Amino acid sequence: MSHKKSLQELTFKDNFMFGAVLLDPENCKGILERTIGTKIERVEVSKEKSIVYNPEYKGIRLDAYAKDENQTRYNVEMQVLQKPALQKRTRYYHGQIDMEILLTGVGYEELPDTYVIFICDFDPFHKGKYRYTKQTICKEVPELEMDDGAHTIFLSTKGTNEGEVPEELVKFLKFVGAKPSDSEKDFEDAFIKRLQKSIREVKASREMGARYMTFQELLKDERAAGKAEGKAEEVLEFLQELGTVSNDLKMCIMTETDLERLKKWVKLAARSTSLDEFINKMKE
Repeated sequence: MSHKKSLQELTFKDNFMFGAVLLDPENCKGILERTIGTKIERVEVSKEKSIVYNPEYKGIRLDAYAKDENQTRYNVEMQVLQKPALQKRTRYYHGQIDMEILLTGVGYEELPDTYVIFICDFDPFHKGKYRYTKQTICKEVPELEMDDGAHTIFLSTKGTNEGEVPEELVKFLKFVGAKPSDSEKDFEDAFIKRLQKSIREVKASREMGARYMTFQELLKDERAAGKAEGKAEEVLEFLQELGTVSNDLKMCIMTETDLERLKKWVKLAARSTSLDEFINKMKE
């Protein structure tokens, strides 16, 4: 069984702490400036999109969603473990941002630039870079940049090319990737000192302590829901071998949330010789 961290044990790269610290616009702005290498006048963080502020959010996402004075949109997410289809996940986020803007009546020609930034505690492409910037080009004319305004950046704490990127970005990524015992050390960087101070303030906040407890409960519920969904799909796989499963039966199975009942149905479906037999016995 995995150890459940207390709020006091969290570091910057833990999802809850990452989301809490980036609620501060100055923290968010500093990270964006180091990532894209451009000064930003001001940043507005969308607090209502954070699980820290919205315990009713369906599906836990602890990323930072912000816009700057030019209406450029930013989505920043911490990635501790390498997940499949990482690049396609960024495509999904770009689509989400664009759709939300288009639904307000904005035309395609008015779509602002968007940045999707993944801060990875691993090397996503195994090339030893601290920063990987995706650029869309024309295959037939490689020097032709296809500027659609969608920018994707992967940062890696495992980079080795210090001479190719700004020192302040390297220091930030070393701070992100630091072991818990090293996370409070002096990185000789004023901005990192600010982040360390923000982390201490989150840990000292009773309000954040309560939100962290809520977050843990939501995470537990989400994991349980994921297990229930997996069992429901297992039931349907067995039943589909017996014949055509009606929409009503599918709905009954897929909306069941009691994990123990679903486990019972899996065994029953595996033993049943017909759909009628399963339906009659599932009601017992």
